[in-house]
Amino acid sequence: MGKVIAIANQKGGVGKTTTAINLAASLAVLEKKVLIIDADPQANTTSGLNFSPDNDQKRTLYEVMIGRIDISDALIQTEIANLQMIPSHINLVGAEIEMLETPDRESIMKKALSPIRNDYDFIIIDCSPSLGLITVNSLTAADSVIIPVQPEFFALEGLGKLLQTIRLVQNGVNPALTIEGFVVTMFDGRTKVHTQVVAELREHFQDMVFKTIIQRNIRLSEAPSHGKPIILYDVICNGTANYLNLAKEILEKNQTK
Repeated sequence: MGKVIAIANQKGGVGKTTTAINLAASLAVLEKKVLIIDADPQANTTSGLNFSPDNDQKRTLYEVMIGRIDISDALIQTEIANLQMIPSHINLVGAEIEMLETPDRESIMKKALSPIRNDYDFIIIDCSPSLGLITVNSLTAADSVIIPVQPEFFALEGLGKLLQTIRLVQNGVNPALTIEGFVVTMFDGRTKVHTQVVAELREHFQDMVFKTIIQRNIRLSEAPSHGKPIILYDVICNGTANYLNLAKEILEKNQTK
């Protein structure tokens, strides 16, 4: 059965979508079959993988969540052979309202994923930077959560609400949910505060913090505008090496469990 990992942080601008895209692509390049789900109405993962939901508005996560289509009908093949995607659309904003009267509304995504879950080694969900019903659905469907953290003190303070939401999901609809790990993003070793924050994070969360650190890298910023994961945009840059190392660390972690 494929492992479902949600990439979540209610704070924007911490590298959540960048991590979702490039982790999924790296796992696929490492010969794992991967599905990435764009669960953010901003649809940045969708455009970052060179697809516009406006080209086919009837095959997005929105239609899956409201029961209009089966999840298999929303699958799109990306440029990487082992990587498929379910795109998002701004319409997903309205799904939360339409789902309010639905029984077991927190489990809609989990039930939708059930028929195809065994087709993949990993399913990566890029969550919205809010803690609404779509994000709760993502956490309910997930086996674990990866939390990208920018090495700034305000970013550390913002973790409380997310961890509280994870605890609520664990205490309610998904007691098996675990934290896969915290990944430090946009790290600049020349900045003293970055080094201090990483030290604090490791002191507080210990081995829950991934060894791999995602360094600040201009090529990572450029890649989405070309609709490519970093491994297709610049195979020799630090960003590619960082995300491949993160993928290898996750594979090693899951093999030892």
